[in-house]
Amino acid sequence: MAVLNAERIKITSTRSPWWCTVIIIVLGLGLAAVIGLSAKASINTFNNQIADGKQPDFDPFLPQMSDAVGGVSGFGVLVLMILAALAVTSEYRFGVIRTTFQAIPNRASVLVAKAGLIGAFGAVLTFVLTFGAYAIAKATAGDEAGAALTLTGADAWRSIYGVPIYAFLCVVLAVGVGTLLRQSAGAIALLLLWPLLIESLFNLFGSFGQKIMPFLPFLNANNFLGASQGVDFHWGPWGSLVYFAVFVFVIFGAGLVVVNKRDA
Repeated sequence: MAVLNAERIKITSTRSPWWCTVIIIVLGLGLAAVIGLSAKASINTFNNQIADGKQPDFDPFLPQMSDAVGGVSGFGVLVLMILAALAVTSEYRFGVIRTTFQAIPNRASVLVAKAGLIGAFGAVLTFVLTFGAYAIAKATAGDEAGAALTLTGADAWRSIYGVPIYAFLCVVLAVGVGTLLRQSAGAIALLLLWPLLIESLFNLFGSFGQKIMPFLPFLNANNFLGASQGVDFHWGPWGSLVYFAVFVFVIFGAGLVVVNKRDA
């Protein structure tokens, strides 16, 4: 409990967690509104062309639940990962980690406390925001464009409760990466480029890339959230979650091993 309390004080006594929270809320709810308004504009244009006797040359955008909560599961979780990584790398940067380890010789417990606190906060925040994003997207899209935005069926509900699970695992991953790299710039760059750029580059490698993509961690996480992105996975959504979780805890475990072997 002393470790948790100490980490809670360190995390909440700085401004960055509060700013990150505001950014996550704005991105999560703001992008949901954009999705809804885009869908409404798309269906209106489609219907207007039909009313004018023209054959539309496009299919209207009808968002799914995974689209509505994409601002939370996408950009919102990325901000959470940045926050989690900085919780570790900032202490290395300013030398605070030495004092922390002197006060708490069990270094692993410090990292577990950081991951647990930020992860629990992120899970609760994203869980609330997914419902808010759903409501905003549904309201702005209207009845016709938002017909698929319903909380019925296992897939729709997985898009809701899957986001906090994904957020928690991403925080654990970020703490592990921050511990391994120690440098804020390097850790943040890797955590942002990995899901946004690196994994998508495998599309450029033809059949070889197609064989590798089912084993990429963030693509598996997206598959669990309901966005398979055209990848032929060897398992279902829950298998993808297990795969991503194993990957996360391997990285975090490596961080625990390294932090106990090298100097602070």
